Amino acid sequence: MSELIPVNIVIADRTYRIKTQPTDEEVIRKTVKLINDKLFEFKAQYAGKDMQDYIAMVIIWYATQSVGGATVENKEVIDSLIKMEGQLDALIDVKP
Repeated sequence: MSELIPVNIVIADRTYRIKTQPTDEEVIRKTVKLINDKLFEFKAQYAGKDMQDYIAMVIIWYATQSVGGATVENKEVIDSLIKMEGQLDALIDVKP
């Protein structure tokens, strides 16, 4: 297991320091960018709201995107899992 690295992220003008696997850093940064882009988009659409309202809107949007349809990354993961499942099934079929 590799060492966790510290990563500073900024969401809604607040800085958070988290520790993560080096391999996950890029995904985290892309997710943070997506969140901040959506915050900016909602702030432009619904002027005059509180930051907490915008954060809630982003959470709802993000959750429904995750449930409503698989992203490209999710499809790759699902395809890999299906392939691994097939390999496991083949091993099970070989055993007496």
